[in-house]
Amino acid sequence: MSEVATGSGGHNMNRKHSSSSLISLSNMSADACPSLLTPEEEEEEKQHLQKIISALKFYRKYSLAKVNKTESYLNSLPKRHQQMLSKYRHHLSIVRDCIDKNQVVIKKMLVDNPLCDSSSVSQRDLDGHVAKIRHQEMEHAQSTLKAIARDWSPECVEERDQSYKPIIEAIEQYFNPKDYNENEVKILVPGCGLGRLTYELACRGYECEGNEFSYFMLIASNFVLNFCTDENMYSLYPWVHQTVNNLRRADQTAAVRFPDVSPAKNKPTGRLSVVAGDFLEVYTTPDVYDCVATCFFIDCANNVIDFIETIYRILVPGGIWVNLGPLLYHFSDMHNEDSIEPTFEDIMHVIDSVGFEVLTSKTGVRTKYAQNPNSMLKSEYESLFWICRKPLNSSGDGGDDMEANQSDADGMA
Repeated sequence: MSEVATGSGGHNMNRKHSSSSLISLSNMSADACPSLLTPEEEEEEKQHLQKIISALKFYRKYSLAKVNKTESYLNSLPKRHQQMLSKYRHHLSIVRDCIDKNQVVIKKMLVDNPLCDSSSVSQRDLDGHVAKIRHQEMEHAQSTLKAIARDWSPECVEERDQSYKPIIEAIEQYFNPKDYNENEVKILVPGCGLGRLTYELACRGYECEGNEFSYFMLIASNFVLNFCTDENMYSLYPWVHQTVNNLRRADQTAAVRFPDVSPAKNKPTGRLSVVAGDFLEVYTTPDVYDCVATCFFIDCANNVIDFIETIYRILVPGGIWVNLGPLLYHFSDMHNEDSIEPTFEDIMHVIDSVGFEVLTSKTGVRTKYAQNPNSMLKSEYESLFWICRKPLNSSGDGGDDMEANQSDADGMA
């Protein structure tokens, strides 16, 4: 089994976290780790988790309502228009079937999941939370299906190669597995999502720890990592909600199989664990990791400098940070969130100011993210890739090193 440590309050902003030791994910409950939360915060966190579980359980009803609305409008059209769209009407029935089959997989994800067990969602609670579920939560539920496809289906191997292969190759070049014993090199993957990059690194003999903030991702990754006991044992229809830019009806209802490799059957040689919680609050101890690998992660911060300083702090002197991804800045268009959006050249200045040595830096690395390969519209990033090293003589804290660098500059002036 993969392992997880969790602070009960790891998924709302401004949360405290448990510093408990890693425990088996299959045995985890909310009471398994001592909490640093106040009773009010614990209750708020429990309510948040219940809302996520309710969104997953409500997936079918929500999704079918949208299909029913489309069919209702179709039924209002002139008869001659309806006759022209007879195959489209049948297609809507197939879409419903795909949604039903997706819900079957979601139900399996929620069974025997310690996060779900600990939330104790009664039917009364579920009914109450359904009324409060926002469109955003339902979009996250649908995006979770795409994330499973991206990380664990054979159909998305090209996407994984674009994003993960450069990171893995860089780490193998710097920490050649032939030169190290198993678990001698300790790697952290913040924002690990469905866990494929974490798993691949552990398979190469590294001790690899993933960190994830989203309950949607944690619930799904637990299912894949611990309970998918055979290759391609489940089918999903991740593109069924993409109603536009389809060449063929079959493109919208195309199935993907997962997992293309079973982590439960093909256990990694290195130690694999997943820690639930907010990256900035969980990782405060300096000089711990030999490598931090970030993929489509650093732009998930309100203040990206906080991420960069934290990465610097937790690396051992001589450790490296490998990054690949764009600068989408997830909070940039959220009305109730603060955000800064530094350019790449600004980021490079920050990296240098914090104290990193830049070993490699590239722009224009072409990467897709959870894209339907048959869609008429496919987004592609020209991502950034860099390898940075924390100097051997560093103090351990990026803020301290930055102040020292500024003092040196002031002295020279």
